[in-house]
Amino acid sequence: MSNVIKDVAYRTNGELYIGVLGSVRCGKSMFIRKFMQTKVLPYVLEEEKNKIIDELPQSAEGKSIMTVEPKFVPSNPATIVLEDNLTLSIRMVDCVGYVLSNAKGYKNEDGSPRLVKTPWFTDDIPFDEAAHLGTRKVMENHSHIGLLLTSDGSFGEFKRKDYEEVEEQLVDEMKELHKPFVIVLNTIEPNSNQTLELAKKLEDKYQVSVIPVDVSTLSDADIDKILKEALNEFDISKLEINAPTWLSNLDEHNPHKIMFDNIINETTGTYRKFKEVSEIQNKLMECPLFTQVDIVKLDSGTGEVEMVLDCPDELYDDILEEIVGDAMNDKGAFIQLLQECMIAKEEYKKYQSALEAVKSTGYGIATPTVEDMTLDTPAVIKQGSRYGIKLRALAPSIHMIKVDVESSFEPIIGSEEQSNMLVDKLMKDYEVDPNTMWQSEIFGRKLSEVVNDGVRAKLYMVPENIQFKLRECMEKIVNKGKGSFIAIVL
Repeated sequence: MSNVIKDVAYRTNGELYIGVLGSVRCGKSMFIRKFMQTKVLPYVLEEEKNKIIDELPQSAEGKSIMTVEPKFVPSNPATIVLEDNLTLSIRMVDCVGYVLSNAKGYKNEDGSPRLVKTPWFTDDIPFDEAAHLGTRKVMENHSHIGLLLTSDGSFGEFKRKDYEEVEEQLVDEMKELHKPFVIVLNTIEPNSNQTLELAKKLEDKYQVSVIPVDVSTLSDADIDKILKEALNEFDISKLEINAPTWLSNLDEHNPHKIMFDNIINETTGTYRKFKEVSEIQNKLMECPLFTQVDIVKLDSGTGEVEMVLDCPDELYDDILEEIVGDAMNDKGAFIQLLQECMIAKEEYKKYQSALEAVKSTGYGIATPTVEDMTLDTPAVIKQGSRYGIKLRALAPSIHMIKVDVESSFEPIIGSEEQSNMLVDKLMKDYEVDPNTMWQSEIFGRKLSEVVNDGVRAKLYMVPENIQFKLRECMEKIVNKGKGSFIAIVL
C-alpha cells in the first residue's frame, strides 16, 4: 500500500469517503470500478470482495446515461488494513451526472422529465434535480474529498465544449461547499502537449489542481497522483513559523515588529491550503526582514507545516542601536548596560503595582519588602502585673499620588480675525493627529515646551516645608489614623 494512502488515512481519521461527480458520460462509473479494483479489492477478504464486485457500477460507451441514481460503492464501507495496524475505511459515491444537452436517458419518449429515485426523498424526482441535489448532499454529508470528472472530448460522442458549462457550474458549487476537491480530466492522451496545455489552462481558470488521466487504463500510480493532489487541497491544520526570538519579543509598537506581524497575518490569512505552502514561503521571502525562509516540516498526512525564518545580523544590530541608543560595539559597555538594566528592573518591580494603581485610581502604594525594614532593639514592657516584649519595625512605604497640574497659555496675537485663524489651524492639526498639535510653534517655541514650562513652574512652587508636612501628615494617617482626619492647609 502506498504512502499516499497512509497519509490520506491520517488526514481523514481512518475514513476515506470520496464523492465522484461531474457530467453524464464523463467516466465516473468507470473511474469508481478501476479505483475499487486497484486500491480496495486486493486488500479485503474474499467474501467481502465478492459483495463489492456485485455492487460496482456499470459503464458503457455511447450517449445513453448509465447512472440514474446516486449509489454508494460499496453500500457498507470496505475496511482495509495498512501497515502498523492502521486501518482505512473506504467508500465512494457515484453521483448522478449533470445533464449534457445531447445526452439520452434523462427524458421520457414523450419529452417529459425522467423521474429517478434518491435516498433523500420517498417520491421520485426529475433527473436533473436529482443530479443537483444529490451532488450537494453527497459532498456536504458523505464525502471527505471530491473528484470532479470532466473530459477533453477525445473519446465518446461528446466534444470538449459540451462539458464546459457543467464543469464551470460544478466548480462554483464545490467552492461554495468549501470541501477539498480536484478535477480529473479524462482523456485518451494524458501525456500529449495539447492535453497538458488544457490541464494548465483549467488550473489557471479554476485555481484547482487538474490531473489528466485515461480512466479506461487507470493505474495505481494515477490514483496515487490524484489522491496526493487531493491532499494538497486540504487546509493546513497547523502552521508553525519560527522567527528569531529577539524579533518576536520586540515591543508591539516597534516598527519592525509591526512589519513582522503584518506580513505574518497577511500571508496566513491569504493562503490556507496545503498546496499553497510554497506561496507562503515566497511571500515571506519578499519581506526585507528575512534573508531565508526554510520549510523544515511538510506532513501531508497531518497537514502540519513548520517554517524557520532567518534575519540578517545587520537588522539585529540596527534594532539594538535603536533601543539602546548605542551600537554597543564595546563588550564592556554592553555588560555595564546589562547590569544597570538589571538594577533598574529590580527597582521597577518594587513600584510596578503602585504605578499601575496610580494611573487607574490616582493613588498607589509600593509595599516595602523585608530587605527594606529595620528592626529596633527588643524591649521589655509591663502591662499590669504581666510582662512582655515589644518588637518595633520601621518599613518605608512609597505613596504615589496623581495630581493634575493645570497649565494655561494665553498669548496676545493681535486682531480677533488673526486669533480665529490660529485657532482654526490648531484645530485642523488636532483633528488629523492630536499629537501634532503639540509641535505647533507660537512665537518661535513649540506649544509642548511652553505648556511644560508652566507645569514645571507650578511643581517647583511647592516649598520643602510643605512637602515635609505632607509627609508627616501621611505618616500619622497610616500609623494612627482610624479612618477620618482633618487637614488645614495654609
